[in-house]
Amino acid sequence: MANMADVCNILGRLRWFNLAILTITPAVGLYGIYTTRLRWETLLWATACYVLSMLGITAGYHRLWSHRSYNASRPLQYLLCLLGASAVQGSIYWWARGHRSHHRYTDTPLDPYNAKRGLFYTHVGWMLIKPSVKPGPSDISDLKNNEVVQWQHRWYFAIIPIVGYALPTIVAGLGWGDWWGGWYYASMWRITFAHHSTFCINSIAHYLGESPFDDKKTARDHFLSALLTMGEGYHNFHHQFPMDYRNAIRWYQFDPTKWFIATCGALGLASNLRVFPENEISKGELAMQLKKLKKVQEEIRWPIQVDDLPIVSWEKFKKESEERVLVIVSGFIHDVSEFLDEHPGGRGLLLGQRGKDATAAFFGGVYEHGNAAHNLLSMMRVGVLLGGVEHVKAIAPGERLRIVERLDQ
Repeated sequence: MANMADVCNILGRLRWFNLAILTITPAVGLYGIYTTRLRWETLLWATACYVLSMLGITAGYHRLWSHRSYNASRPLQYLLCLLGASAVQGSIYWWARGHRSHHRYTDTPLDPYNAKRGLFYTHVGWMLIKPSVKPGPSDISDLKNNEVVQWQHRWYFAIIPIVGYALPTIVAGLGWGDWWGGWYYASMWRITFAHHSTFCINSIAHYLGESPFDDKKTARDHFLSALLTMGEGYHNFHHQFPMDYRNAIRWYQFDPTKWFIATCGALGLASNLRVFPENEISKGELAMQLKKLKKVQEEIRWPIQVDDLPIVSWEKFKKESEERVLVIVSGFIHDVSEFLDEHPGGRGLLLGQRGKDATAAFFGGVYEHGNAAHNLLSMMRVGVLLGGVEHVKAIAPGERLRIVERLDQ
């Protein structure tokens, strides 16, 4: 009985409409592959429909209505709301509400597509099964007051048969007589690809790639994700700077949604294209670069800290120099005994400075040493001369530029 109860519970939590759309649509498309030849005109038309549907999602549902990253004129809003509806992914109101919860509660149980629940769940599972915990609340007052959003939400189920299925089929049928090709390829397969391309934003964009701006959350940047999602794959940037109308900030990065919005701005259809301050973006990048470098730094062996070195008098230094080859450079006593045969200038130069202050010679009197010599010499420190004067140049470059993590804040 317990097993039957579990089955009933699962069946009760299934989102049957979503399940039907996500299974019947590709099934019909597969049937079309075996029954209808794909014509090149239909392929081009299906591709155009796909791009337009995805722009409705990425430029409309996502960057305009979910994040308010720019302002759109009324004609552009209606165009994007119809293009987004053609992707058959729910109304703007439903889509944007869930996406705002995703950003506010990322990677927590209140995140409607929590990446920590696994790749399948974030890709499609959350669409098929009602969550045991409702998505966290978010402010959607602007969506409630937007006439275009509310109009589309009210008439959504009347709109999608027209723009999602009928229009792509009719154009192919009237245009070049390929009614079935329009149905199978420009409608069914185009919708299927649009579904899973969008779902990739929630799934692989949280698993595949790097975190160049912050690594607290699972969002990642990756070219493949961007290629599949019309530029949405630079997701680490997006989660750090969600109100920026761009997802990609480099000229060579693939973000056709950004190019579309910028073009609309140039044509006067969009305005107030929001961008995050470049200075703050650079801080985020630098912080992550320093974090990576600090890990490298921690794997490197460094010289003994100055405070841990013994303080040695001149007399003791001279006496110990008789037993081993000690030289002074900028107040530090160095044991170069094991380096005699490795010294590029030969043993004689080092032996000539034995028991002496070689500061002037080291800093250009004989030869002006580079970074490698400074770093290597610092590893030979064995003491600090009593009354000696430490010079800032005596600090090896590797130490001067050392990354220090502040733990007092």
